[in-house]
Amino acid sequence: MKSVSVVFPTYNEKDNIGPLIREVLLHTPPATEVIVVDDDSPDGTWKIVEEMRATLPRLRLIHRTTERGLTSALRAGIAAAEGEVVVWSDCDFSMPPAKVEDLLAAIAGGADAAVGSRFVEGGGVRIIHGSGDTLMAYLMSRILNGFIRWILGRDFHDWTSGFIAARRTVLRKVPLRGDYGEYFIDLVHRARKLGFKVVESPYLCVERRSGTGKTGQKFGDFIRKGWKYVWLTVRLRLTRIR
Repeated sequence: MKSVSVVFPTYNEKDNIGPLIREVLLHTPPATEVIVVDDDSPDGTWKIVEEMRATLPRLRLIHRTTERGLTSALRAGIAAAEGEVVVWSDCDFSMPPAKVEDLLAAIAGGADAAVGSRFVEGGGVRIIHGSGDTLMAYLMSRILNGFIRWILGRDFHDWTSGFIAARRTVLRKVPLRGDYGEYFIDLVHRARKLGFKVVESPYLCVERRSGTGKTGQKFGDFIRKGWKYVWLTVRLRLTRIR
């Protein structure tokens, strides 16, 4: 396996980030670097990462005080990454760090990008009633992915995953665009259209270990963010990718 960089975009993940870094290092090659891009979390997430750097020389911190946003944080991490393969995921353990091994194995097997998928055989979502991981979130995700598959391609299943390992060659050709999770639809669609091999690897999405999710809990939250996904999907269908 070529050199690997793992990027974690964080905002208020102080209880998750330490265990997450340690666990992902158990499932990646020895020389893997971890880059945390923190948007000046009020809970001091960046301080925990700074302290950990004393014992983890391949851990890097980008502490942003003037910029905000998921996609811009990922862009910053990718730009700073030294690895030939870049991995990223949510930072709440809903995407199990052990599954990074499967993504890297797919890359080693010839894929240009490997996506952690909830909606292929072997994948799924564990819904915990009474937690922040609601049935509403699952149903809205299912509906949205059904619409995107109908418009952009039924041979791909999890267009809103956000859990991926990609070769640097892909990320150079297909830079991230957008300001929230819609960037992922754009990335996968353009990469596929440009001839890159994008595969899906199943994983079970579980409840966040600690803290509060960023997507929202109510129907209105999903509508406010979901319309961007819908509009982008339609635009991509009508745009020639070069």
